[in-house]
Amino acid sequence: MLLLRSLLFNLAFYLNLIGLLIVGLPALLLRREVVFKLARVWAINSLWLLKAICGTHVEFRGVEHLPKGPFIVAAKHQSVWETFALIMLFDDFCYILKRELTFIPLFGWYIWKADQIAIDRTQGSSALAQAEEKARKIFAANRKLFIFPEGTRRPAGAPPKYKFGVAHIYDACGVACLPIALNSGLFWARRSWLRRPGTVIVDVLEPIAPGLEKQVFFELLQDRLETATNSLLDEAVAQDPSLKKIIQRNRQSA
Repeated sequence: MLLLRSLLFNLAFYLNLIGLLIVGLPALLLRREVVFKLARVWAINSLWLLKAICGTHVEFRGVEHLPKGPFIVAAKHQSVWETFALIMLFDDFCYILKRELTFIPLFGWYIWKADQIAIDRTQGSSALAQAEEKARKIFAANRKLFIFPEGTRRPAGAPPKYKFGVAHIYDACGVACLPIALNSGLFWARRSWLRRPGTVIVDVLEPIAPGLEKQVFFELLQDRLETATNSLLDEAVAQDPSLKKIIQRNRQSA
């Protein structure tokens, strides 16, 4: 049953995405805000499909911590899930993403129209300098900047591998940072077609004020995110003990 539900969802998920990309083509000729509204429809539809077909729910906590003005959103990255689900929390935002995504037909056009930051990760420090320059423009426009501090998806429960880039941008741009913990990888694991039932919890933590020394900020961000994320994993296991095997496997293989 899990496999059948997962296959049905994946089919519906991608058909919905492709349909929206085609129907929404006129948005490419309109204001950027129209593309964000289309992205929100994608998020709403995807979350509904996940709930209806797979029994996977979502719970957003700590939304009262959302600050005003421009800031960094530093979220754990365990799955594709958060790339669309977190859209529900913000209206105008920008992701730092890998340049290869802009090469995807149709999808890449929307990335360009939404004014996202696409970087070539093979360029190292040069890519970071480009990201910093573009981040300044994003914040000047009163927008939010999404950064996944580990750079890529990490399995739920795997030892963290944070990159220092988030601290560099925090220090250079002088804005607050909003940490977001989650447990999406237990239900929508990377490189897997299975979509498990349960509740994905998103925990919006208290913002970290600007002005901290880079290393202090970097260590504080890791501590807050890892503590909150581990708590969410423990909570999920308490509801479904079978998830413990997934976490243990991820910790051993990562």
